[in-house]
Amino acid sequence: MASKAIVKCDGKWRIVALAVLALTFWQASPVSAADEPDLIFRRSTVFKWVSPNDKLATYGVDDPEVEGVACHFTIPEKGGFKGWLGLAEEVSDISLACRQIGPIRFKDKMGQGDDMFRQRRSLFFKKMQIVRGCDAKRNVLVYMVYSDKLIEGSPKNSTSSVPIMPWGAADAAVQKCGEFVQ
Repeated sequence: MASKAIVKCDGKWRIVALAVLALTFWQASPVSAADEPDLIFRRSTVFKWVSPNDKLATYGVDDPEVEGVACHFTIPEKGGFKGWLGLAEEVSDISLACRQIGPIRFKDKMGQGDDMFRQRRSLFFKKMQIVRGCDAKRNVLVYMVYSDKLIEGSPKNSTSSVPIMPWGAADAAVQKCGEFVQ
């Protein structure tokens, strides 16, 4: 009788274990719309004697849908043993700057507020997102970075604008972002 109860309990625990495992792999899968960001540099902000320091890290990422635009963002990275193991929940303070770095060419239609880049910020529930929109009246691309949790979001955000301008004498035909919004 006891062995049947253990088998029934094992069956329930197997389902729970599989669900946790699936959630872990789902969260650990690549979630970025763009390629992985390029680390530009890191600076320590809080010294720790034995474990890694808290740092600010600056990354660069190219917009995968708009050729000629790059964004740089700075995020805090927790040190300590939790940060080293990837178990610390990162804070939501993220700064953003996006610029035109060449002739702007739209690769395809885009939606207002589409993800340009996403990155996990905690083991399970928090992620950072850079989203893109178009101010058609001013022909400006607008990028916003924010972090969110599964349960509640974060009001902390940063916005950057990229006016679409000619890039040199050979780039006379400036595209209008409003023509590429779905």
